[in-house]
Amino acid sequence: MGCLKNKKVFITGAEQGIGFHSAKQLIEAGCDIYIHYFNGTEGPEELVALANSLGQKAMYNFADLRNEEATKHCVNEAADFLDGIDILINNVGGIVARKWLGDIDNKYWQTVIDINMTTMLNVTQAALPYLKQAEEGSSIINLASLAGRSGGHSGSLVYSMTKGAVLTWTRSLAAELGEFGVRVNAVAPGLILGTRFHNQHTTKESAQDTIKGIPLKRAGNSDDVARTIKFLASEYDGFISGATIDINGGVYRM
Repeated sequence: MGCLKNKKVFITGAEQGIGFHSAKQLIEAGCDIYIHYFNGTEGPEELVALANSLGQKAMYNFADLRNEEATKHCVNEAADFLDGIDILINNVGGIVARKWLGDIDNKYWQTVIDINMTTMLNVTQAALPYLKQAEEGSSIINLASLAGRSGGHSGSLVYSMTKGAVLTWTRSLAAELGEFGVRVNAVAPGLILGTRFHNQHTTKESAQDTIKGIPLKRAGNSDDVARTIKFLASEYDGFISGATIDINGGVYRM
């Protein structure tokens, strides 16, 4: 496990939940960081204050990552501020709404694809030149989901499809970028309570029912995922690439 001190991190969607806690743990491990957000500055402000208190560099800014030019501007600003990028965390994603097959229209279909996949394409393409330049190798960590493994709950058809695509994207990208010293891995969280996703789209009754089927008999939290992301980030010169780590308490086993 490599030292993260002075490593340069670009993380998307870090205003709350998994993104926020991942950024926090990376800051505490010694990283300098650029924090992308889309909804709300309270979390990024707290993270920048934490980094500054530790004598580290941190900055946050807004961008709509579905827009290619806006993404390029955001990533280039990050690379200028950090003097490069060693670690990219593609955290942005969302279900938008639960819709069943008969209710899915083209606009909803494309919106979910854009949020979960187009953002990842735009950010990774923009960051690639900087990741290739990282002297000790670099690391990309993509946020997938248990839904991409299992198909998800009813009403999450399009979301589950995109998260399954993230798993394939991760494996393919690992093969394509390995020669440049860029490792690509994914994490696939299960029921992670305390996030905007589950606060908006999972009822208390549904969560309790899901927990009954988890061997560890509890839901996960954002720190459970953040620890795994920190591990994958720290293996910037390691031998793990093309892998997905499942974080679900044992409900899904491969």
